[in-house]
Amino acid sequence: MISINISSYQIYVVCIIFIRVCAIILSIPFLDSKNVPVLVKIGLSLAISIILIQIINSDNFIIRSSTTTFILGLIGEVLLGLIIGLSVKLVFSGIQLAGQLVGIQMGFGMAMVLDPMAGSQVSLIAQIKNIFAMLIFLTINAHHWFIRALVESFQIIPPLSFRISGSLLEQLLRLVGNMFIISLKVGAPVLRSALLITTAALGIIARTVPQMHIFIVAMPIKIMVGLFIIILAMPTLMNYMEQLFAVLANDILYLLNAMR
Repeated sequence: MISINISSYQIYVVCIIFIRVCAIILSIPFLDSKNVPVLVKIGLSLAISIILIQIINSDNFIIRSSTTTFILGLIGEVLLGLIIGLSVKLVFSGIQLAGQLVGIQMGFGMAMVLDPMAGSQVSLIAQIKNIFAMLIFLTINAHHWFIRALVESFQIIPPLSFRISGSLLEQLLRLVGNMFIISLKVGAPVLRSALLITTAALGIIARTVPQMHIFIVAMPIKIMVGLFIIILAMPTLMNYMEQLFAVLANDILYLLNAMR
């Protein structure tokens, strides 16, 4: 008969690792969608936790004797995972915001589709750019960085030792500001070069040829020009997204160092 001897300390270590891993899994893109079953997320978190037990040195795990400090430590573990997931979601939010602005300027603001990832309505261009960014993210194996971030998070920040510092808030504000910069850079080829010139040209035509129904002509022209520029700028956009996701790994490490 096989006997399994599991100490209370081992159960304690598994629970701490599982809480941090589960918080990250539930907050990162692709897995935070409502379409992914909760049991799949929990099962994946448990599987990763079991693997990490073999890698992480659990001898330096902090044991909290007080119930209050233990609960506060668990809340810190959840916040740590949410912050790591937030750093990635801000990048995708910036790309989606660019698509939203472009879609409204092209005339797709009236045609909204349901985004299954966010559970809200977005424009068609925003959904296309979001899916394009996800494909690039998976193509360059950027999702492997989460496993690296998980392992290094236990080395940089021991369990139940999360703390909020001024440098952490500064890093989060920088990432939020970077989201708007990303949206401007991603949407600049269409917003500035194409639609701005097209709108100015249509305004001149409306003044010189008042008999023309400019509102009827403007919408198909903006859609045609916008789609043409989007297709033309795809290679440049792909290179920019690859550079963006490459820097993301360093941003996660900066956040981890700011939380210790």
